[in-house]
Parts: sequence; C-alpha cells; structure tokens
Amino acid sequence: MAVLPIIVAPDPRLKVKCKPVARVDAELRKLMDDMLETMELAPGIGLAAPQVGVAKRVIVVDVAPSGQPRQPYRLANPEIVWASEEKIAFEEGCLSLPQEFAEVVRSAHIRVRYLDHENEIRELEAKDMLATCIQHEMDHLDGVLFVDHISALKRNIILRRLKKEKKAKASAPVGA
Repeated sequence: MAVLPIIVAPDPRLKVKCKPVARVDAELRKLMDDMLETMELAPGIGLAAPQVGVAKRVIVVDVAPSGQPRQPYRLANPEIVWASEEKIAFEEGCLSLPQEFAEVVRSAHIRVRYLDHENEIRELEAKDMLATCIQHEMDHLDGVLFVDHISALKRNIILRRLKKEKKAKASAPVGA
C-alpha cells in the first residue's frame, strides 16, 4: 500500500464532479486500500478520491473509535437511496481543510447503495456519525466541501486562511 498526497483547499481539483467507475477491479481495489491507509495515517475518518487527485466516485470511511477494531468501508459509486427527515448536527472537519471545523446539519439516518471492494452491489444502513461521514465524503464526489454548507462569511474566512497558509508554505525555503 502507499500513502497518497492529500490536496488542500483551495484547489480546483476539489471542485470537480467525479465520474462513476465501470467496475471495481484490481487497480481500483489498490486505490481504495491506499486511500484507507492515507486516511488512517492523516488521521481521519473518511476520504474521497478527489482529495487525492482522482476524479472517480470512490470513498472510504472508518468511524470506529480509537482503540476499537477497525470497521473500514470502501464504496464505489455510492448513491443515497433513502434519507431520514430527521436531521443531526456534527462539527465537521476535513483532511483537505486542515484545522478547520464547522457545524453541519445532515440527515441522521441514510441507506446507501454502492459497489464494494469485490465489485458486489451492497446496501448499507448508516446513522449518526457514520451517516454524516458518508454524506460528507459523497459531497466531495460532486465538488462540494463541508464549508459549502455554512454561511458565506464563515466559508470565506476559512478559505482565505487556507489560501494564506498555502502561500506561506510555497514561499518558505526548502527544508524550513
């Protein structure tokens, strides 16, 4: 497995609408496994393919608490087939928006259909944190970031801060 570089906002690659995959083959399985390793080392609980520069409809999530057995999900072409009217708010963060957090309201319970690691069609019932994480990662597949769910004022403050940090890192001397 390999650790992949995570794209940090603002970056136009994070705003791309991803293409569905035809099937989960060995190459896509490797991408999913590399994404899981990258996510775990970051550390994070979810990662979408566009965050590592791949414009395909692929996400990985694992919301198991630290110290508990891992419960990774690898989802290709995820599609929400049902969402509860009940909403839940979580403070969300994102590996592509480091150190930034905001409360986002999403469906508390969802059912998602997807292709699994073995190219089998599956359905998963998810609620609370898992449902939130899947919805957050699925947003990435349509070029939507969690900050797109908050006020324009807060979003602009966060994106300006990230842009400033990126610029500072780019102009820093090598090895600094």
